Amino acid sequence: MERKMLYDDVENLLSEYCKDCFVKAHFRKEHGKRHAHKFCISSCTVGEKLKLIGEKLSRP
Repeated sequence: MERKMLYDDVENLLSEYCKDCFVKAHFRKEHGKRHAHKFCISSCTVGEKLKLIGEKLSRP
């Protein structure tokens, strides 16, 4: 049951913050998809939250 809640949290974060993210769209347009993705993973606070949830999901 906990895994389902974690997946729901991921889905909510992505739909609420990442779907129409201006910063991601700007970086993707100016610097490319790879740069935008790297920013989201390493510098964005939402990306940090997603990484924490991912770590919880990868635990056995």
